[in-house]
Amino acid sequence: MARETIRLSAIIPATPQRIYDAWLDGEQHSAFTGASAEVDPEVGGRFTAWDGYIEGKTLEKEANRRIVQSWRTSEFPPEAEDSRVTVELDEVIGGTRVTLIHEDIPEGDSNKYEEGWKDFYFKPMKKYFGEAAEAEETAKTPVVREAKPAAAEERTLVTGRPEAAAPAPKKKAPAKKKAAKKKAPA
Repeated sequence: MARETIRLSAIIPATPQRIYDAWLDGEQHSAFTGASAEVDPEVGGRFTAWDGYIEGKTLEKEANRRIVQSWRTSEFPPEAEDSRVTVELDEVIGGTRVTLIHEDIPEGDSNKYEEGWKDFYFKPMKKYFGEAAEAEETAKTPVVREAKPAAAEERTLVTGRPEAAAPAPKKKAPAKKKAAKKKAPA
């Protein structure tokens, strides 16, 4: 049976360490893909991903740089050997270039798995790590609060221009009493 290989890359907005740690942690792997995963992070440790659709074991790892795993889906023909996935992590401007090399794919399936990596890993990873980076950046941004004016006569608008306070309503002058006209005696 002939085998196929695909190679893809994407820039993910996170550090290599953050991606490496998340890939090898079941809870984080589940969070960035949006589907259940269980991972024993040790070399020789087994993993499942996408609710059991994917399974394999970690063959090699180099902290924050490279992960090599055996890999198969529930759609592999029973006689097919496991394929091999290598995840390479290189720090670049804007995050990490994740290069994925997927070897020994059963003949005729490489296009399907290439689309799967893009749609079910790279896209959700960009979203997940991008939102996390954005939240972290927001948390670092100091909150600026405007002090309330001391006097009620002046307030600052959003534009920053002073504006006089609204004038107090005018009091009505007391109504003048009309003098009663005296009637002439009859």
